Amino acid sequence: MKYLPLNPTIFIQNRKSFAAKLKKNAIAIFNSNDELPTNGDALHKFKQNSDLYWLTGIEQEDTMLIIYPDNVDKTYREVLVIVRPNELKEKWDGRRLRIAEAQAISGIKTVIYLDTLDAMLQTWIHLAEHLYLNTNENDRKANTIAVRDYRYAKEMRERYPLHEYQRSAPILKSLRAIKSEEEVAVIQRAIDITDITFRRLLQIIQPGIMEYEIHAEILHSFLSQRATGEAYGSIIASGDRARVLHYVENNQECKSGELILMDFGAEYGNYAADLTRTVPVNGKFTKRQKEVYNACLHLHKYAASILKPGISIVDYTEKVGDEATVVFQKIGLLTKADVKNEDPTNRAYRKYLYHGISHHLGIDVHDLGTRTEPIKQGMVFTVEPGIYIEEEQMGIRIENNFWITKNGNKDLMKNIPITVEEIEALMKKRS
Repeated sequence: MKYLPLNPTIFIQNRKSFAAKLKKNAIAIFNSNDELPTNGDALHKFKQNSDLYWLTGIEQEDTMLIIYPDNVDKTYREVLVIVRPNELKEKWDGRRLRIAEAQAISGIKTVIYLDTLDAMLQTWIHLAEHLYLNTNENDRKANTIAVRDYRYAKEMRERYPLHEYQRSAPILKSLRAIKSEEEVAVIQRAIDITDITFRRLLQIIQPGIMEYEIHAEILHSFLSQRATGEAYGSIIASGDRARVLHYVENNQECKSGELILMDFGAEYGNYAADLTRTVPVNGKFTKRQKEVYNACLHLHKYAASILKPGISIVDYTEKVGDEATVVFQKIGLLTKADVKNEDPTNRAYRKYLYHGISHHLGIDVHDLGTRTEPIKQGMVFTVEPGIYIEEEQMGIRIENNFWITKNGNKDLMKNIPITVEEIEALMKKRS
């Protein structure tokens, strides 16, 4: 790993919170993700199962975690399973964790090798009444591939058909949504890396630069600061391409007079930052660009002001929509007639703001968390309104990350330049 070791207290507390939610005499089993093939004999870069990482801090493939709080043998109430190091494989693919190293990362005392697990696991399962298995229940998931979690669940049901089976996912959805101070500190590190990177970009952006050159600078800056890399595919969209929400081609020229929308964030310690800024390619907003930008910034600030414990994402989004309706009339995008005659199921403002305002942020950039229940203290959200005007070939989005506190929220990106004046001043200093 490129990042410095995280505090194992994060994972110790996460396991403690999860174990407290289990039924009496229950065992929970977690698996790492598959190693996925690309073409020929190559593999995609391995990405750990987010739930397993949240519980252990282990990034290595062929890893398992068994939690059995009522095991009569206290030694095996928490068991981390790792692959046995193989000298030949290490010559090809690099070093694998030793037991002491896995203990230090996870805070788990009992670490065993995968090739010794089967006999012990069968005994523990026979003693247990409930078997908790894990699957991906992220609301945004659109995956029909039978990945390891699903194959394992099928195998366990066939081998042990008379046990009571439970889902770990609802517990994790609730727990992972609430971030500890230690987790937020890791997110803040990812944000600080992203901040430094954005300031570097303001010094290189100028007419004629290619979107991929900006993307290259992002990657260079992230890696030089110990980030693992991007938290998601960076969006570098100049001109009308900014209206494409997930534009990732990043292969066109940035021209004078255009705005460039940049949506990117560093990943550090497997936690994500998620920033969006929109800046003028030539360093100076036009009068109209400034008007629309400030309207978007107003919506950003309004959304942040009402993102507090107790409100649901549904109600929050509706209120931001009400404010957008007022703002869009002020900048000439909507008329009173448009608003009066709008379809309640597809409101008039949606023509110019057609995505959600916020999502949970954490280990996954679209992290686990409810979108229907009231927002709770400890959650981390993005706030990212946008204004997209086809007639003017303009797209603007402004995004910061917020930690929900007892009395409101804390802007984790408060130090990152956001106003027209700040952006223009920094771009004016380009060499």
